[in-house]
Formats: sequence, C-alpha cells, structure tokens
Amino acid sequence: MSTAGETIAIRPIGPHDGIDELTTLLHRSYAGLGKMGLNYTAVDQSVETTRKRLSGGFAFVAVDRQDRLVGTIVFYRPRRSTGSPWLERPEVAHFGQLAVDPALQRCGIGSRLMDLVEEQARAVGAKEIALDTAEPATHLIEMYLRRGYRFIEYAQWRGKSYRSVIMSKSL
Repeated sequence: MSTAGETIAIRPIGPHDGIDELTTLLHRSYAGLGKMGLNYTAVDQSVETTRKRLSGGFAFVAVDRQDRLVGTIVFYRPRRSTGSPWLERPEVAHFGQLAVDPALQRCGIGSRLMDLVEEQARAVGAKEIALDTAEPATHLIEMYLRRGYRFIEYAQWRGKSYRSVIMSKSL
C-alpha cells in the first residue's frame, strides 16, 4: 500500500512551473503560522518576492501526478548573509521556504525535501546546513531537533515580529 508522499516526485524548479502557483502554495503552507501571529515572509509574500527569493538559491519542487506543485524548498550555497554570524561562515549552507501543501503534510514530503538539500550541501562541500525559524514555532523547532539540527544562535530579522532561532546540522 503506498502513501500520498510516495506518489510525489521531487525535481528542480523548471521554467514551466508557475511562480503564481508557487506563491499560492507558500501562502497555504504558511497560513497556520500566520494565524499564530508569526509574520513569516511566505505568509503573504508577493509573486515578485517569491521570484527574488528563488533567484538567490536553487529551488526544488514536489509535484503530484498531475504536475501540481505540492511542496518546495530553496537551497542556498555557503555565502555571506546579514544578521547571523553563523550563516556568514564559509562552510555553512542553508535552506529556506520549506513548504508542503497542508493536505499532504506528515506524508514525508518535507523530509524528502530536507534530505535533498542536505545532500546538495554535502555535494558543494559544506560542513553544515542551517535554517532559521521563529522561536515561538516550537513544533517546527522540535521537528528540526529530531532531524539532528541543533540550536546555534538567535537572530532578529528586520520587519519580523518574532526572534528567529538559527539551527544547524553537521554533515
């Protein structure tokens, strides 16, 4: 018997993938966090913001059998960042915009997307892969801890109503 997550393909984002559709997926996926009062960028970002965030990294999408976008993640090679000394380290890659359609959450799609970016980080020679999430999103922090991520530091990103937790995993 197969689960919903097993019928999902993961691939690099392509020119035929609609940024409008991706933005709508992000809004749906982050709506619960928005209801918690957390103003993650993906809660209500514009299509242009989605495009800009994609341009800085390597995006992957999860698609169902009808080629509908049901998940996404963006991998960022080690590079200079602002606001987090850890993310400025040359051996630290990171990821963002991890999203899975709410109807398919807890089916393993998010884990597969994270496995992929962890492998991408290894492939580019990174020693660590990091992320940031809102400190009040304890359910997300617990999920990352179960995957082997550890607390590194706090960051206060401009315009955010919450303090972020920077977490990292040795590769």
